[in-house]
Amino acid sequence: MFTPWRPHPWHGLPVGPNPPLTVHAYIEITPFDVIKYEVDKPSGYLKVDRPQQTSSSPPTLYGFIPQTFCAEQVAALCPGATGGDGDPLDICVISERPIDRADILLVARAVGGLQIIDEGEADDKVVAVLSKDPVWGEVKELDELPLALVDRLAHYFETYKQISGQPDVITIQERYGAEHAGRLIEAAQRDYLSHYPKGS
Repeated sequence: MFTPWRPHPWHGLPVGPNPPLTVHAYIEITPFDVIKYEVDKPSGYLKVDRPQQTSSSPPTLYGFIPQTFCAEQVAALCPGATGGDGDPLDICVISERPIDRADILLVARAVGGLQIIDEGEADDKVVAVLSKDPVWGEVKELDELPLALVDRLAHYFETYKQISGQPDVITIQERYGAEHAGRLIEAAQRDYLSHYPKGS
């Protein structure tokens, strides 16, 4: 089976081979990027969003899980959120070998995440490991990862939108493991089906 045209990376690709924990990740940014790229929602092409605001770059691959959406059910899992951020669910993927290109698809296993509120909206970041990775592939829980790596991820998201003289807009409420990550991915799948019914 194949498609004779390129599917939209958000709407045209399956969520993954064995969700909620083994999922596809469409990668928008690598640790080598000093520009924030994101998928253009109408076309599916990767576009320049903005230069990175600070000197830090993402410590892992960064993208989203296809056919997910952050709305009411995702917000219900994030105390204090006024709603979801209206984007597909973000995912950070750890790979032992450097992957230096974006606009790629990979298989990852969710091991946990960061519960983030960004300007009042739920903006969780699922943390995952690259499937079959020779170093990280057997990790199943966030607390099995080096604390320094998780701290680095948290610091990146706490600071990547900082503007000098402006108040911080991001709060990391907690770090969670694979069980909550699975519930979050299922909620994001339900939000997607609610807002983007099949065939619409």
